[in-house]
Amino acid sequence: MTPRIDLGLLFLRLSGCFMLLYVHGIPKVLHFNEQLTQIEDPFGLGPYLNLLPAIFAEVVCPIFIILGVAARLACLPIILVLLVAMLAVHPEWTVAEGQFGWLLLIIFITLAVCGPGRWRIPPGFAGEIHD
Repeated sequence: MTPRIDLGLLFLRLSGCFMLLYVHGIPKVLHFNEQLTQIEDPFGLGPYLNLLPAIFAEVVCPIFIILGVAARLACLPIILVLLVAMLAVHPEWTVAEGQFGWLLLIIFITLAVCGPGRWRIPPGFAGEIHD
């Protein structure tokens, strides 16, 4: 991989994770009790079984991706939560209304396919596959 590709993947990791953490993850943690009363329940699992996986996908997984540790694996819960949000919770949204969610899906599917690149901490940690 060329340094430019590694730089692009680093930028994609940092910017995508920052947006996910800032807009969705951190507010869920800071306002946990309030979020329990507001979170959608598309499958009838109850608020805790909806909020806790969302926090895992929107807080824990982005931290792993930022570090480049098991980044491809960490993308999967994010992709799953985004697909549930876009297809089950908000199916009535137009592309314009859901553009943030679709763009996040594009970012995290790209990272799942391409991996984190070589610029991560520490390189080669957690058995990532090297190209």
